[in-house]
Amino acid sequence: MKKFFLLITLIFFTFKTFAQEDPTIRDRAITTGVPFLLISADPRSAAMGDVGVATSSDAFSQRWNPAKYAFAISKQGVGLTYTPYLSNLVNDIFLGNLVYYNRLNERSAIAASLRYFSLGEIEARETSQQVNALILSPNEFTLDLSYALRLSDRFSMAVAGRYLRSDLKLQVSSEDASAASSFGVDIAGYYQSEEIAYNDFDGRWRLGFNISNLGPKIKYDDSGQENNLPTNLGIGAGFDFILDEYNKIGITGEANKLLVPTPSDSNGDGVINREDDYYNESFFSGVFSSFGDAPDGFSEEIKEVTWALGAEYTYQDVFALRTGYFNESDEKGSRKFFGLGAGFKYTAIAIDISYLFSTSRVISPLEGTLRFGLTFNFGDEYDEY
Repeated sequence: MKKFFLLITLIFFTFKTFAQEDPTIRDRAITTGVPFLLISADPRSAAMGDVGVATSSDAFSQRWNPAKYAFAISKQGVGLTYTPYLSNLVNDIFLGNLVYYNRLNERSAIAASLRYFSLGEIEARETSQQVNALILSPNEFTLDLSYALRLSDRFSMAVAGRYLRSDLKLQVSSEDASAASSFGVDIAGYYQSEEIAYNDFDGRWRLGFNISNLGPKIKYDDSGQENNLPTNLGIGAGFDFILDEYNKIGITGEANKLLVPTPSDSNGDGVINREDDYYNESFFSGVFSSFGDAPDGFSEEIKEVTWALGAEYTYQDVFALRTGYFNESDEKGSRKFFGLGAGFKYTAIAIDISYLFSTSRVISPLEGTLRFGLTFNFGDEYDEY
């Protein structure tokens, strides 16, 4: 029973579902532990196709690029989001996110965040005749701290530390089950140009990168499988079309690649498992080998890169409309979706919502889900524009 319920749980939260029937290709799709770290929790980024590395700073920059906090307009801010998961099937699985940032001065900022992933309640029974079930509540969470520093007037870098805990090993009968834990580090950079005057409008360039979740593999027990953290490289670029003092349109493009080894049958036994070289590679060496370890060479490496394009229209910084598209290769997960969303700001309070439309044969667990975000900004404002 324990293995049955654990299998159901892992199926629910596997991001890398596969649209192809070829088992060789399917086995080479990259999977990691704690994949909830890759979920877009804030509705602003979700509405724009999961872009956030090079968008303008907001309260939820901790997830995407903490270096953006050094360019925050408000001195302090608190953000809260709620994202239902598998909402078409259950109503008690969700991702919650709480963020606080403080811009210490003109050049530096700190931030802290909590991400909590609840897998709902599971009833465990040893037999079908058992009346009183054991109620289990598996969950995962992370605690983050970051520091951002402007190295020049237009460029900042940040480092973030992350503690993560995954309590998915289900406790049934008298067996002893414990949670797994690990830690990760993010290294990020962000560039924002001055406002540039063009013929018919003003403009501003934005560039960003973030290497996230650098850390040791996670393991639930001595006999279990080790899983890489979802170490990821995200790079992005964007441009703001400042049409006048009231209207602005921001366009942002982004590409991401998981920096973990590609599964491959290195020993030639016809099975991809823990006996192969990729499984025993350390997380650190796996970061570098991930750029050239795909069995089909460069053509397969390119398929491991996801890309997204998002747009945001804002009016007087009090109303926003957003849309975006996210694309992943059919052979590496087949996630493809459009996002739509809106934002409303009244004095120091901002409300954001988003909605996702899947365009793939593999339906997203977030299909048809409304995501909500609430932001409170307070303190003095900085003149960044």
